[in-house]
Amino acid sequence: MHYDSLEMETFPERTMRALALLGLALALMGLCRLDGADQRAKQVDTLLKGLVAEREPGAAVLVAKEGRAVYNSSRGVADLQAMRPIDFRTNFRLASVTKQFTAAAIMLLVRDGKLRYEDRLTDLFPDFPEYGRAITVRNLLDHTSGLPDYEELMPAYDRTVPVEDVQIQDASVLDLLKRQKAGWFGPGSRWHYSNSGYVLLGLIIEKASGLSFPDFLRERIFTPLNMIDTLAYVRGKNKVSNRAFGYGKENGRWIVTDQSPTSATLGDGGIYSSLADLLQWDEALRRHSLLSESEMSPALTPVRVPSKGPTGPDGAPADYGFGWFLNGWKGHARMWHHGETIGFRTAIQRFTDEGLTIIVLCNRADLDAAALSLKVAAIYLEGKR
Repeated sequence: MHYDSLEMETFPERTMRALALLGLALALMGLCRLDGADQRAKQVDTLLKGLVAEREPGAAVLVAKEGRAVYNSSRGVADLQAMRPIDFRTNFRLASVTKQFTAAAIMLLVRDGKLRYEDRLTDLFPDFPEYGRAITVRNLLDHTSGLPDYEELMPAYDRTVPVEDVQIQDASVLDLLKRQKAGWFGPGSRWHYSNSGYVLLGLIIEKASGLSFPDFLRERIFTPLNMIDTLAYVRGKNKVSNRAFGYGKENGRWIVTDQSPTSATLGDGGIYSSLADLLQWDEALRRHSLLSESEMSPALTPVRVPSKGPTGPDGAPADYGFGWFLNGWKGHARMWHHGETIGFRTAIQRFTDEGLTIIVLCNRADLDAAALSLKVAAIYLEGKR
């Protein structure tokens, strides 16, 4: 089988895992699906069944209300070779849903006094070209840096070479950006979604903390929040337990599309997580147990620029903070993000006034996780109890 196995665990690790599983079991005791009484759960079941067959790549859906799981279901398989069913603990590549964790790591370092939002690229990387002198950490967080997209600077992919042999690493992204003479626009003057910016944020986390990006997130975010299986994946250095592999369809057949030349970067999209662990993350956000309300405030303040403001994935005007879109939906305040990479589609919708969170994780490229999450949201915000 081609998927990774669990590494040997120490006694403390087993104890932490057992305690986390107990907490998750208690959270799920309130799952409102007994005797078919919850009509909203039936509606979501119907949605899932209409999109995913049982023996093909699929999706996992969670609805949480005030920190309690009120709906949790999945359809399809995580791995077509082993035919492992997707479940509550299946780990999917989050793609750009990673960005909220990268932003949280930066906010922790600001709290620690090791970074400032107004630190400039040339302060952090003294050999960065002159155009980086005006780019701040804040610009990187809210996508107003003007950095060129590293994806457009990479050489064309030679498909005769194994993709793992040509994957770009974070340090190589920095090198590509250092070779440029200027950014696309003056920092702070426009908004342009930037994976380059979040790759650099991952490198900044390493430089400011003295830890690797995966180690910092594990020590400061994942372990304290009992996100026991979540990690920033680095091939050959750590392993994803209960891993979902990504798939696409060609000529009516499923093919593995799990990795691309850009799948090895970290700060912009390299985290794997599950519904179980993301429920813990949602609870930490709700209770402000990682970052206080005042410390989170910059992340939830929409950026304003003179021209070309934020746009959502549909191209419509939106709001953006640090790692979160912030525009409301049908009169409901929310913080949200979607992720899209080869073989994976993900989305998180947090309706903060209602204490309602929807999470959708898919390991197939033909599903629209953001659209599905809003269909589920409509059922729980507007549907009958």
